[in-house]
Amino acid sequence: MSHENEVKIEPGNLPYLIEMHKKEIWEWKQRESEHIKTQNLLDGSKKIIDELSAKIVEQIRMITELNNKNIELKKELAKLKK
Repeated sequence: MSHENEVKIEPGNLPYLIEMHKKEIWEWKQRESEHIKTQNLLDGSKKIIDELSAKIVEQIRMITELNNKNIELKKELAKLKK
């Protein structure tokens, strides 16, 4: 019973298999490193979006307050002109 990916381990094949295994481990570490970089970038982007969203909400609140204050002042001015 043989599998297509199976390699016979013979004394001469062992150094080759070790090198192949080391290469495969290195490739997986590279992929993991890229994944970590991408995850960090995503987390940073999410944080920036959250901060900007909070600032926008605060500015909308301030604009609403200023508009209301502006309306009040216009009413007071109109009363004073009468």
